[in-house]
Amino acid sequence: MNFQKKATAPATAGVPLTPMIDVVFLLLCFFVTSQIFAQWETEIDVALPTASTGAVPQRLPGEVIINVLADGTAVVNGQALDDAALRAMMDRLVELFPGQPVLLRADKATDYEHVVRILDTCRQADIWNISFATLAPGS
Repeated sequence: MNFQKKATAPATAGVPLTPMIDVVFLLLCFFVTSQIFAQWETEIDVALPTASTGAVPQRLPGEVIINVLADGTAVVNGQALDDAALRAMMDRLVELFPGQPVLLRADKATDYEHVVRILDTCRQADIWNISFATLAPGS
């Protein structure tokens, strides 16, 4: 005699949600992590000069990138700033974050006077932690 009942399959087999939630969570982690690398502010119009000793430095937290276009326009966070607006922004940065790092990305066709003007504005705002962006040869 067989006293065991036959196992019956459930009438409605649903979609297992746990694996789908895991996949969505992993995708969310991937996109949040990749967004950090997308935050490099690089102007398309800036062609950096090359240097034989140039290397890709580690980005510093909160580093401000100042792009200097070929015509001398300073661009920060996608906004073109004149000298007064750039100085006001730098003054606020120094007030809030002393020792604020700044990365200066000047186009290789930019006149030297424009780079010196931006450096002078940084110095007037008491910003001393300045780096210059270059490319390695063949890049």
